[in-house]
Amino acid sequence: MSELLSLDFMRQALIAAVLVGIAAPLVGVFLVQRRLSLIGDGMGHVALAGVAVGVLTGHAPVLTALVAAVAAAVAIELIRGRGRTSGDIALAVMFYGGIAAGVVIIAKSPSSSPANLTAYLFGAITTANQRDLWVFAGLALVVLMATWLLRPWLFAVANDEEYARASGLPVTGLNIALAVLTAVTVVVSMRVVGLLLISALMIIPNATAQLLGRSFRASMRWAVLVGIVASVGGVIVSFYAETPSGGTIVLLAIGFFVLAATSTGLVARARAHQHRRAERHDHEHGPECGHPAVAHGDHLDYVHDGHRHAPHEGHYDEHDPARHEAAGHHGGDHASHEDRDQAGHEGGARETQREGAPQ
Repeated sequence: MSELLSLDFMRQALIAAVLVGIAAPLVGVFLVQRRLSLIGDGMGHVALAGVAVGVLTGHAPVLTALVAAVAAAVAIELIRGRGRTSGDIALAVMFYGGIAAGVVIIAKSPSSSPANLTAYLFGAITTANQRDLWVFAGLALVVLMATWLLRPWLFAVANDEEYARASGLPVTGLNIALAVLTAVTVVVSMRVVGLLLISALMIIPNATAQLLGRSFRASMRWAVLVGIVASVGGVIVSFYAETPSGGTIVLLAIGFFVLAATSTGLVARARAHQHRRAERHDHEHGPECGHPAVAHGDHLDYVHDGHRHAPHEGHYDEHDPARHEAAGHHGGDHASHEDRDQAGHEGGARETQREGAPQ
């Protein structure tokens, strides 16, 4: 590790990885909510055309890519908002037009070669110089500040665009702001993971966070944590394994997602095994049902043919008297805690709406 930190270009690479690991998931969380997971790919294709213009004209490719991506972001939202064509068609035009323009323009460059675009397509974080790092830091700071300040309104629009419009929010302006933030994030990340893989770093950490978080805020924290660990870990692994940094980062993020999906699935299965439902109920339990009621933690169980049944979200749970009487001495009901945990995700939307809604 000391060998890695002793190298200037690796220290710069690690700083760039942290910036991308924070910025990409913060923007991606709103794209996931709006089911626009692939828009980052479209922005990446347009940014490729901007890179080609920079290579052809001798200007900084990062800046020309930024101009192209932001212009495309505004255009796509205006077209989609006015309804002259569907968002899917506009996104497809942006996809193919951007990459086609990039290939044609780069072919006209006197110094054109595959290496000119490879670093931008697949990432080459170790080639980022001091100037690139300052540009990335400035752009990442803009993304972080804008995302944090606009978070309640972006959440409201992503959660229910029609309700947000009826509430008087500037929906079109917020949609354009999110598209511009996506474009800036693509440009910030293109030297780290590459234009063809940037969408993965915006989406996969958030997919993992949805499995781990119980609320919108918690999911954002998990997404940023996964993004940072995947980015920094991918850079370190790529240094020692001598693999491309972009692909290594994305594979590590996918590994975290698979691990989270497997572990949460096993936990859910274990809880489902303990969360037993009563087989049949031909009538409703209640004060007038004629069955004895037994206080059990924060609710009542009804004794029915030797079984204890507890009402829970439209069905009845089968509670084990012996197990719960033993658990009661420790201050609670094991199954009821599990029921509340299982219900946590079902109430997640209500909780996140309270947390994310603008005041």
